Amino acid sequence: MKETENKNTLEPINGDDSSPLLPIESLIHMIRGQQVMLDGDLARLYGVETRRLNEQVKRNIERFPEDFMFQLTKDEISNLMSHFATSSLKSQNEISSWGGSRKLPYAFTENGVAMLSSVLRSKTAIEVNIRIMRAFTSMRSFLMSNAHMFKRLETIEHNYLLVNRHLSEHDRKFEEVLTRLDDKDSEPIEGFFFEGQIFDAYTLISDLIRKATTRIILIDNYVDDRILKILTKRKEGVSATIYTDPRHSQISNDLRRHNAQYPRIEVRNCTNVHDRFLIVDNTVYFIGGSIKDLGKKIVAFSQMQQNPNDILSKLR
Repeated sequence: MKETENKNTLEPINGDDSSPLLPIESLIHMIRGQQVMLDGDLARLYGVETRRLNEQVKRNIERFPEDFMFQLTKDEISNLMSHFATSSLKSQNEISSWGGSRKLPYAFTENGVAMLSSVLRSKTAIEVNIRIMRAFTSMRSFLMSNAHMFKRLETIEHNYLLVNRHLSEHDRKFEEVLTRLDDKDSEPIEGFFFEGQIFDAYTLISDLIRKATTRIILIDNYVDDRILKILTKRKEGVSATIYTDPRHSQISNDLRRHNAQYPRIEVRNCTNVHDRFLIVDNTVYFIGGSIKDLGKKIVAFSQMQQNPNDILSKLR
């Protein structure tokens, strides 16, 4: 390529002033919050070598402050490469040369590209600069006109990430439940007793009773001697208390006989609770049906995170 006598003028590589009609809008990238064009793409538009374009810029470097031109980092180039497969970066094989002597490319902002028109004064450069300025204006107009759409897309993406995070957490908890259900050495934290699973329900409740080390508290409006029998499975020294509605539970005689033979069970009246709860030490279990009837109908059960005193303080 031949440089003219005026050092501020570059001639096209092919010796004429024609440049390929490239889709300029596709060569404008958003980097560091600014619309920019890369030196390689600009050189192709001007019909010159990238090296020669940068040499001319360096001769006039005082005209290109950082807000007009800056050098990209490897991370910024990698990000561009992942989004724009047809970038001139690939065609120039610059990626493989980063570890060697080839320098990282420069990015020119709209002001920087406008300044190039005062540095590169060939007919091609002038015509191309006009096209580029129009492309920048078109892109800016497009972004402004569709700002609401981009904002909506950003909101959709944010909501999508939240939903994915929620689903991941849900899957994790579900997997934990399944794991614990498969673990024969630990009781399930939630699940169902289906109709006919009388023995399974009895076994689970019995295991919870045996697990207690300090206290067992049952809140159930419908109790009979079968409840007293289950509570005999608790360890020595573990207290047992039943809160029940005396209108529905007639166990006075059975309780007296039980307490005469086994460790004492205390029964207290309670009329303001609808559901059933089993408190084992400081862990609260919700049980959808009376313990004495588990397995006769579909009943849900689950371990709760509430402090047992929150429930006990409200009983009357």
